Amino acid sequence: MLKTGAEHLEQLNDGRVVYVGSERIDDVTSHPAFRNGARSMAAIYDLKRADPAFSYAEGKERYSAYFLRARTREDLLKRTTLHRAIAAVSHGLLGRSPDHVSSFVTGMAMNPAVFGKYADNLVRYYEHMRKEDTYAVYAVIPPQAARNPEFYVKQNIPVPTLRVVREDDDGVVISGMKMLATGAVFANEIWIGNLIPLAPNQLPESITCAIAVNAPGVTLWSRKPFERYAPNEFDNPLTWRFDETDSMVMCENVKVPWEKVFVHMDAILAREIYIKTPGHCYGNHQSNVRFHEKMKLIVGLASKIAQASGAHEVPAVREVLGRFAALEAALGGMIAGQIQDAEAWPEGYQTFNRRYMYAALNWCTESHSAIIDALRELCGGGVFQMPADISVMHDPKLRALFEQYWQTPQLGALDRMKLYKLAWDLIGSEFAGRHLQYEKFYAGASFIIRNHNFREAPWKEFEKVVDDVMAGYDIPAKNAARKVA
Repeated sequence: MLKTGAEHLEQLNDGRVVYVGSERIDDVTSHPAFRNGARSMAAIYDLKRADPAFSYAEGKERYSAYFLRARTREDLLKRTTLHRAIAAVSHGLLGRSPDHVSSFVTGMAMNPAVFGKYADNLVRYYEHMRKEDTYAVYAVIPPQAARNPEFYVKQNIPVPTLRVVREDDDGVVISGMKMLATGAVFANEIWIGNLIPLAPNQLPESITCAIAVNAPGVTLWSRKPFERYAPNEFDNPLTWRFDETDSMVMCENVKVPWEKVFVHMDAILAREIYIKTPGHCYGNHQSNVRFHEKMKLIVGLASKIAQASGAHEVPAVREVLGRFAALEAALGGMIAGQIQDAEAWPEGYQTFNRRYMYAALNWCTESHSAIIDALRELCGGGVFQMPADISVMHDPKLRALFEQYWQTPQLGALDRMKLYKLAWDLIGSEFAGRHLQYEKFYAGASFIIRNHNFREAPWKEFEKVVDDVMAGYDIPAKNAARKVA
């Protein structure tokens, strides 16, 4: 099945419980805090439905290409092509678009035996997702406060992290919080899991399952929605359309049927399902591609900003622009290499090169802040020289003055204002501030990403290079002549 955007928007009006502060949002598709973000997600569904290259046939049905379990490099390229097209819709600003968690689940379905007795559940869930064209997001981290459970024990109050509180014949009951469900207000389902190691006494917290966003007992507590405070698209062109939102997930005695349970009472397996299957690699390859599309926006803006003042003719500025171009090309090469040097793993399937993927992931999370800061330097004080908002164009006298005095030899006043408003929304607005934080932590803290790189590195091969060098020489003879050049 390939949903339309209209069908997806209709599904979101399903009685889900979303709070912004104390305000309950009855319809995220029409509320000013979320409506444009919802439409951006809907546009993704229309995009991939319109082009046969973005889907694949199996039996009598067509499915979105991000559900394709790759058996060839061509299959991997097909997946990447769709990821790139989806990321281009938002210029890489929608991190948890519908292809992200879908890629995790698809990768897991390539090696379901890892799930043990729940393997059939995982495969059926994968089939359900691709058949219904489901948009799922995940909440896989405990709330920060819950990482010190002794505090709650001493206070004789429940630990807030999500856990199984009861088992029944027809499923489990879960209660507690999980973070951080980016995009959940626009999604159909939430994948509940664990990416942080659990202690042996945390078995009830090891639950991995899927729940509907509108399931009884599920509430989403949204952070401040920036879209709500964007007065119009001209003044905040990115915030206006691409605020995907982040939400804490609160579950109060939520019933999960056994068929939607994938890990239970197994603290080790709760994390292994991501790295012993291609799930983590497939999902984060999407992240690499998404960031690459964002880099294109950043590099393009840098060039336009430099041209707007004539600074592009200055050698030092051209050097900065050249560095931007090199960085974008480097990331593109790392992504292409993931397909070129793909791994034949698991048996019968192809997976993006995991070392290259994790290296790119580390590059993205380490580099974003410095890249944005360099763009900020190129903008200089120009972003503060513009009128407060576009309403200046609605007053004839003010418009005449603005158009006369704000123009430059390179650019008219209105075009300059439009360019600098766009730049500010990427480097200085609240939306931009959220992205600075997001790009540092969307794949976990830096030490987690580096541990992935450590795990995947062929240390024996590296060490053998050193051993082979040292094996080529030994203790010289006592009276061996020293040759001096």
